[in-house]
Amino acid sequence: MAEQIGRNGQRMGPDSHGCGPIIPALSEAARPLRQQIFERVRAAGYIPRVQVAKDLSISPATVTTLTSELIELGLLEETATPRDGETGRGRPAVALGVRPDAHMVLGIKLSDRENTAVIVDFAGNLVADLAIPHPPSPMTLPELAAAAEDLIDRVCKKSGVSRGSISAIGLGVPGFVDAATGIAHWSPILSERHVPLATALTARFGLPVHVDNDANLVTLAELWFGAGRRLSDFAVVTIEHGVGMGFVLNHRIYRGALGLGMELGHTKVQLDGALCRCGQRGCLEAYVADYALAREATTALNWTSRQTQSLPILLESLYDHAKAGNQAARSIFRRAGRFLALGLANVVNLFDPELIILSGERMRYDYLYANETLAEMKALALNTGRPEPRIEIHAWGDLLWAHGAAALALSAVTDGLLAPAREIAAQ
Repeated sequence: MAEQIGRNGQRMGPDSHGCGPIIPALSEAARPLRQQIFERVRAAGYIPRVQVAKDLSISPATVTTLTSELIELGLLEETATPRDGETGRGRPAVALGVRPDAHMVLGIKLSDRENTAVIVDFAGNLVADLAIPHPPSPMTLPELAAAAEDLIDRVCKKSGVSRGSISAIGLGVPGFVDAATGIAHWSPILSERHVPLATALTARFGLPVHVDNDANLVTLAELWFGAGRRLSDFAVVTIEHGVGMGFVLNHRIYRGALGLGMELGHTKVQLDGALCRCGQRGCLEAYVADYALAREATTALNWTSRQTQSLPILLESLYDHAKAGNQAARSIFRRAGRFLALGLANVVNLFDPELIILSGERMRYDYLYANETLAEMKALALNTGRPEPRIEIHAWGDLLWAHGAAALALSAVTDGLLAPAREIAAQ
């Protein structure tokens, strides 16, 4: 059964609960111990040294040595916290926390409708956010760079943070993106293919720029700030202008051997079927995405006169007709829901995730995840006698994507500071 979780307008950030994946002890032996300790502190928000030692199954002496190094580097700080039931006598307990002002990162999402940005401190706290409309037309690389720079300058001005105070930028774009190389092989917002976004923007801004697919950024946002923090394996399916998917495997986002995996929207659900915006036919996206719903409405409801309307207005009208009882409008959503059920069943059969999160603006259209859709997903998945994975609906606002981009930048900065460090063996 789907769990409806309304989160529009909610600000994301760690406050006292920390941010980042919460990873069990002994599951990341390959990562430097100093980095494991730092990430454990950031995930907790505030945590005593003795609890860090317990959580990571290492000696208190090792924790003391390594946290002293992290404090000296200016990455952690000590904070006095009251004990439970403390009456004011004696010294308060001392907990470790991330120094918020140690670094700041900027996350931006560029799309064919709205560009969004957030500035986040090193502890994951939101400093500022911004959303500005953007016309739906493909851009050249110089045009995209100019749009990104305008967004960066605006959010920095709003926050009072200079660009020189930013340590890294995370960028999300729709389409096929190789995160390792920062190349956008195809994107609906770019007029060219195989664009070296990370290299070009790093040179232009004078800051490290890390690029990823927008669906991966939603997944990172859930992994760092949302429902996926304690889960080792979960999937996020986004339904917006297209259909995307991100997958977390063993607490880390999985991108495939060449960085282009998890393209659920471009798995084929019908041979020689409807034309997808990627240029191929029969993709799941060509039956579920908003341009697919608009195409069906134009045909089934004879709305050819409405082709000049903007896509959001046309979809709202279609949804209003469905809610009012128009059977043709309802059948469009239900057909899309059946194709979505097929795609979700394939995810279940392939990956057996603990949780599937349906995210994106189209989650407002409840026909896409009606009981009939979820029942069909269950019928199409393998019948093993075990419970099917939980389905949650997260109707985040557009700033979610930018938070995921900020998480991408935070992760890169942390790795750069701590991953190369020589590990001190646990005692």
